[in-house]
Amino acid sequence: MTTETSVMLDTTPQPRRRFPLVGLVALVLAAAALVLFATRSGTPGDTSPEAGFARDMAVHHSQAVEMAFVIRDKTSDGPLRTLSYDIITTQTAQRGIFMGWLQQWDLDQASSQPPMAWMSGHAHGGATAGTTPGVMPGMASEEELNRLRAAQGKDAEILFLQLMIRHHEGGVEMAQGLLRVSDRPEVRSLAQHIVDGQTAEIKLMKGLLTERGAQPLPSILQSPAG
Repeated sequence: MTTETSVMLDTTPQPRRRFPLVGLVALVLAAAALVLFATRSGTPGDTSPEAGFARDMAVHHSQAVEMAFVIRDKTSDGPLRTLSYDIITTQTAQRGIFMGWLQQWDLDQASSQPPMAWMSGHAHGGATAGTTPGVMPGMASEEELNRLRAAQGKDAEILFLQLMIRHHEGGVEMAQGLLRVSDRPEVRSLAQHIVDGQTAEIKLMKGLLTERGAQPLPSILQSPAG
């Protein structure tokens, strides 16, 4: 399975939601971003923090969507299916915004720069957690993805929650990093939304893990969210 997962949602009625309609908020943000495109002069350059953030977060979101599809098709648990649906819809919409920004800025969607090069000189969670420099924080390894694909039942639910909590922590670190280095309003607005939304989902997922008698993986955040 690649990270470029097509969004094909089933039509099964979704259970009562336990958390905010973040997908709807993302669509509102998309409309706001389009207005800002038309009113703001000047665009970020190819090596700017904004361009690097958009490219890296698009890849980061793609993996989250992939993992959410995997658990959605494995579990019958209502809250967990609803969470996976929200991750799929919200992060797919946000990824579209990132790609739209790059197109609007007349920049390529890919870059020869390594991941997180836009954060040069600014510490991020991966550095403090001992991960390899140049790797986006919170990303699951191929071995971890294979374990998730092979797992079944409660084991699959626990592994998904553990991996997604860490993945969200990485997303929070990246968005906080952008907030430290950018003054561009539409990018800061979406970055703050990612911080707020994914911090709330981290708290939710920790609760779902507790219900299953499990604990999160060691946090990669300097100040753990939730």
